[in-house]
Amino acid sequence: MVDKVPMTQGGFVNLQEELRWRQQEERPRIIEAIAEARAHGDLSENAEYHAAKEAQSHNEGRIAELEDLIARAEVIDLSKMSGSKIKFGAKVKLVDEDTEEEKTYQIVGDQEADVKAGRISISSPIARALIGKEVGDSIEVNAPGGSKAYEILAIHWG
Repeated sequence: MVDKVPMTQGGFVNLQEELRWRQQEERPRIIEAIAEARAHGDLSENAEYHAAKEAQSHNEGRIAELEDLIARAEVIDLSKMSGSKIKFGAKVKLVDEDTEEEKTYQIVGDQEADVKAGRISISSPIARALIGKEVGDSIEVNAPGGSKAYEILAIHWG
């Protein structure tokens, strides 16, 4: 059985765009760099050649990873999401019970997570603590810096 990878439409489009870029732009650029480095002669001590081969290996590995993720993608339409319980795609407004600092996070797929942009992975400790909770509930999260307590202020969809 193949495990589906949940993601938003935006995350899916970003993966497709990265795959297109790696296949149509980066791959030819690397092939050209390898050919150019080969023309310089002795490959055993040719740093440019080895660097280009390493870049090729990295790029091809990422292409395979992207193809796998896209094949297993389960794109979730956030415009159809609703309800009072937190689940994938929800934007959740929290308040830190110690500092009174408010934060808003959207729960997204692993590949789309970007804490600085307010997007947290569905598999992160804070998202796992939030799933199934409602406005007014409190959660406790064991973060790297110690335990943090949050109260859920609001849930938004879309």
